[in-house]
Amino acid sequence: MNQKVRILVVDDAVVVRRLANNALSADPDLVVVGTASNGRIALARIPEVNPDLILLDMEMPEMDGLQTLAEIRKTYPRLPIIMFSTQTRRGAVATLDALSMGASDYVTKPNLLSGDAQDPKLFWRDLTAKIKALCLKDRPSDIVPSVPQVRSPSALLPAQQDRRSSGRVDVVAIGVSTGGPNALAEVLPVLPPNFPVPVVVVQHMPPLFTRLLAERLSSQSHLRVIEAVSGDRIFPGSIWVAPGDYHMVLERHSDDLVTVQTNQNPPENWCRPSVDVLFKSVAETYVGQTLAVILTGMGQDGLRGCETIASFGGQIIAQDEATSVVWGMPGFVVHAGLAEKVLPLREIAPEIIRRVQVGRSFQP
Repeated sequence: MNQKVRILVVDDAVVVRRLANNALSADPDLVVVGTASNGRIALARIPEVNPDLILLDMEMPEMDGLQTLAEIRKTYPRLPIIMFSTQTRRGAVATLDALSMGASDYVTKPNLLSGDAQDPKLFWRDLTAKIKALCLKDRPSDIVPSVPQVRSPSALLPAQQDRRSSGRVDVVAIGVSTGGPNALAEVLPVLPPNFPVPVVVVQHMPPLFTRLLAERLSSQSHLRVIEAVSGDRIFPGSIWVAPGDYHMVLERHSDDLVTVQTNQNPPENWCRPSVDVLFKSVAETYVGQTLAVILTGMGQDGLRGCETIASFGGQIIAQDEATSVVWGMPGFVVHAGLAEKVLPLREIAPEIIRRVQVGRSFQP
């Protein structure tokens, strides 16, 4: 019998602590073993209750979430921590700071005291999924949950079996979720200033967060990183990040004109933006000349998109399990037989550069 995931809830609002205890302990795999109203109390409680995961509010008296996170990481560098954030500019900035300081993930907290019963219900469902992804990933049934039957690339879409990759890459498409901001911060700054193809990215994040993430990545990178706007022209040497709550697709108008289009079509894999939506459009826009990169993240968004990319003769690489915060998205792709290479995070950027060099005189 598996032990329950032990959770410490740190929040200055007594109502939130009570709601968290009731909502999370209702799940048979989870139990709230302690609560704390601020960071100082939380630091004292960690050795007392020995949690498997901490839920940490960002804004608290005496010692806020960022200060508490920094202190926890000094003694517990691997203890999973999920931050309670707010969907404001201040909350988004603090969340990106927390992720860079070692937080495992975050959730944007709705008004749990409002009369809207739907938002809190979805909030607890999503939070529970994140907790399980971080803490149950070593259980055999959770490493790669029930991979759908996906045929090998050679068996996909018979009408397109004669399409073969020329070896040349004309676009790089990246899909990422949990652990993504740090993964992108390791990959994108390595790309050189003369990088000869455009890069498009889906990172699962809400509105405002994606714009601030793009700004932060741009300040760290040789290439310009921007949040995509519908109608943007795609060109080499820049990186477009899908805006929160919008799908991003590419549309070809002529041989030398490709634009970004955004829409609010229904979520796919419960995600908007969705990696699948982007990857499918990229595969059709850059037939046989797409390099897909699937990085750390929970769930299976990107699996069907990689299937389409493979069927059109594109190339796919995936992050390995050891360096992924959650090996859900890349794990599904790897176990479906779609990834040509499975690499640790530090080797992803060099592999991108190597593949983009094929068929052109570009030298980084």
